Amino acid sequence: MYPVTKKVNHTDTYHGTQVPDPYRWLEADTAQDVAEWVKAQNKVTFEYLEKIPFRDQIKDRLTKLWNYPKYGAPFKEGDYYYFYKNDGLQNQAVLYRMKGLDGTPELFLDPNKLSTDGTTSLGSLAFSKDAKYAVYTTSTGGSDWRDAYVLDVATGKKLTDELHWIKFSGTSWHKDGFFYSRYAEPKQGSKMANKNEYHQVYYHKVGTPQSQDQLIWEAKQHPLRLLFAGTTEDEKYLILTASEGTSNNSLYVKDLSKASNPIVPLVETFDKEYGVVENIGDKLIVLTNQDAPKYKLIEIDLSRPQKTNWKTLVPETDNVLNSASLVGGKLVLNYMKDAATLVRVHDTNGKWMHDVKLPTLGTASGFNGKKGDKTVFYTFTSFTYPSAIYKYDVASNTSTLYKKAEIDVNMDAYETKQVFYPSKDGTKIPMFITHKKGLQLNGDNPTYLYAYGGFNASMTPYFSVSNMLWLENGGVLAIANIRGGGEYGEAWHKSGMTPNKQNVFDDFIAAAEHLIAQKYTSSQKLAIAGGSNGGLLIGAVVNQRPELFKVALPAVGVMDMLRFHKFTIGWAWVPEYGSSDDAAQFQNLMAFSPIHNIKDGVNYPATLVTTADHDDRVVPAHSFKYIATLQEKGAGFNPYLIRVDVKAGHGAGKSTTAQIAEASDVWSFVYENMGVNPYQK
Repeated sequence: MYPVTKKVNHTDTYHGTQVPDPYRWLEADTAQDVAEWVKAQNKVTFEYLEKIPFRDQIKDRLTKLWNYPKYGAPFKEGDYYYFYKNDGLQNQAVLYRMKGLDGTPELFLDPNKLSTDGTTSLGSLAFSKDAKYAVYTTSTGGSDWRDAYVLDVATGKKLTDELHWIKFSGTSWHKDGFFYSRYAEPKQGSKMANKNEYHQVYYHKVGTPQSQDQLIWEAKQHPLRLLFAGTTEDEKYLILTASEGTSNNSLYVKDLSKASNPIVPLVETFDKEYGVVENIGDKLIVLTNQDAPKYKLIEIDLSRPQKTNWKTLVPETDNVLNSASLVGGKLVLNYMKDAATLVRVHDTNGKWMHDVKLPTLGTASGFNGKKGDKTVFYTFTSFTYPSAIYKYDVASNTSTLYKKAEIDVNMDAYETKQVFYPSKDGTKIPMFITHKKGLQLNGDNPTYLYAYGGFNASMTPYFSVSNMLWLENGGVLAIANIRGGGEYGEAWHKSGMTPNKQNVFDDFIAAAEHLIAQKYTSSQKLAIAGGSNGGLLIGAVVNQRPELFKVALPAVGVMDMLRFHKFTIGWAWVPEYGSSDDAAQFQNLMAFSPIHNIKDGVNYPATLVTTADHDDRVVPAHSFKYIATLQEKGAGFNPYLIRVDVKAGHGAGKSTTAQIAEASDVWSFVYENMGVNPYQK
């Protein structure tokens, strides 16, 4: 029996249409009655999970799989190389340093000591140009709010500097201080849900209180703008960008050689993306999709910065240009070809020199460093290829394996293939499918289908310890590269944005149909999952095709499409989704909003909603209202449950303990509802 969720008599009117909102009270995240409701829901959920006979075996196996050393790629600051390492089951990775790559590692910063339960995590880290100071930010309980502290690098000791109310910000040094972005301190009791408005850029000087920080930039007439600041490596220029959503930005620059120099606008519109890679003297190298949906590199000469004088360095190609770095006097360009990585090296005039040979089909990231660094590092991973770190010599274009993950799994037992299947409108959609070699296509294999489909985010191959448990027990892992993502550039993204969001759901449904038609699985053995925007995806497709799936796993999802823009940073998603404040967009949103399309008496798939009490990105009210509606209206014998993590957020920085606990519960729920015991031979 589900807890009784009270209903209130609340109705909103949108453009003449009345829309009931009986669970509006669940939006009050700090209210006592909401806390009691969460407690009652968790009680039902955990009582259900505890009765699953193989749950402990899954947790034991996951713990064993997780327990191997995980390294981050080294990076050089001053006399030291720094790197992150998790011994295996530590809640947070620890930052070490060593003199030279063969030096003895010494502890520099251990976030596990910042809280007793591992729920405080490191955010950003930045070193001053002379490597005298380091500023780091922390997040408590998974929140997007950050606090900043400064270390004396020589001694590793924390200074008196303490900054608060930082959000959606990096930290960029200039002389003996740094730039950062923040909001005003929120009212008591409202910091997790209240709308974030009036972002500002400040400069903090080391050794001074935050109250003395200098306001550098604001947008008083535009409360719903995000403002970011960064400095070039030589600290000559301050690069400022503003955005009114999650993509596209304006671009400004300030010459820092004189405090009186003005902030100069380079682009004042919000219709394209502009990311400064670095400067070479007075010239900026910029990654942009202006007149190039798959992105290109341009050069802006700041002595004549008008758009008519911009020069194309590396033109757009058939592949999407994801990122670029300037190291060892070369431009290292990271492309995506059919959702896998391709790395190309150009000289600073834009001429192609050679490609970087990668181990196999997968994802390479990194190649970051200083302009003069002759050696940089990158990380390579794929679905059955745990993260390996390679040392790359820029001049000779050679990669050497630096550190390989030692995990107790025979990766040669698996294979990954990429297929292309037709969506409803005939568009060919790529999908990665991974499983044990020799899999029988008998229509009876437990299959886990995952996608995201939004915000220009690309689902490239990645290694997951949690997914290995699924694969080693004969499961099929399918990752669909549906529209709305960035796999084929801005056109692919836009074809999944408002008013085209239905394409995203059609692409995902077609992926499920393809897996069934090709005899990988059946609708009785198919679990579907997605998080955040992917949680919206799962909620929408379950409403549209409930008979197609056996298990649904919407995580931290955007489920109320009429009110998402009224909480925290939700307003920034309006360019992606549209807004219920607009009559035409309201009709479009109503057509797929998960909460508003659950029908009475329909047998929906077994559903486990996951969210967290400190999620201030997609506030948990979305998930609360969704599960309350599903429990009220859904028919049949399938369970409709919600698992609410405490002292956790949208996902970033989640402790190892919490990750293992959640993965154990999710896999147990999936197997139980498919009628499969993975440990019964």
